[in-house]
Amino acid sequence: MTYETSEPLPTSAADGPVARSRHRRRWNKVPEVILYFWIIKVLCTTVGETAADLLSEKAGLGLTGVSALMSALLAVVLVVQFRTSAYRAGVYWTAVALISVVGTLISDNLTDNMGVPLETSTTVFAIILAVVFAIWYRRERTLSIHNIDSTSRESFYWLAVLFTFALGTAAGDLLSERMNLGYWLSAMLFALAIAAVAVAHFALGLDAVWSFWIAYILTRPLGASVGDYLSQPTGDGGLGLGTVVTSVLFLAVILGLVVFLSVTRKDVTEPERVAQ
Repeated sequence: MTYETSEPLPTSAADGPVARSRHRRRWNKVPEVILYFWIIKVLCTTVGETAADLLSEKAGLGLTGVSALMSALLAVVLVVQFRTSAYRAGVYWTAVALISVVGTLISDNLTDNMGVPLETSTTVFAIILAVVFAIWYRRERTLSIHNIDSTSRESFYWLAVLFTFALGTAAGDLLSERMNLGYWLSAMLFALAIAAVAVAHFALGLDAVWSFWIAYILTRPLGASVGDYLSQPTGDGGLGLGTVVTSVLFLAVILGLVVFLSVTRKDVTEPERVAQ
């Protein structure tokens, strides 16, 4: 997918040293959306599902304890992310992995601790996300992730990401559990939905920004369904690998890909030159 971008300022030799000195480089704080982006995103959503289950059940922390711990860790990592001057693969994907857990826990707390029906939480998260997008667009006049280069845009970006995870968790649970479709069939349906978005974008001209965010939301229940399918007991429709094995396996793959991207910088967006 391609994304809107502002018109770059001239940087040719004809501008002269004086003109060039009046510009500064402004780096995008998030990665370029390439195949590796979507692979790691799905893996992070899977880890978000299995890690939340692992910590709340097998580690004995409970939803409340895990929520407090993960929220604190996320806050620390986001502080580091906001203080970086450019995209750093390790910091960025650590934040995504943690926010996937926190987004899952927000939905789980509403459902399990507060008794909020999944239909209600799905609707509420959809409305909240729509409000975030509306305010973001009104302030910045774009929802593109190609130019997340200011504190304001980065704040809206991470807030939107949080609620895409919460919405994806609630919608995924609603489909796979309440409608009794099972983990594998749910994963297939969400994969087909993502494929439909890709076709709508490339063949029918669906706006690139909306294509991205719709696909981003759908990857959350896709990854969660895959995680549940791998980790849950065979009697419950899973493969029975367990949350420990599934979490460690996916974390290892994520780590390998992040190290690869950190070295090759394949997903780094070239900085724009802006007037000072």
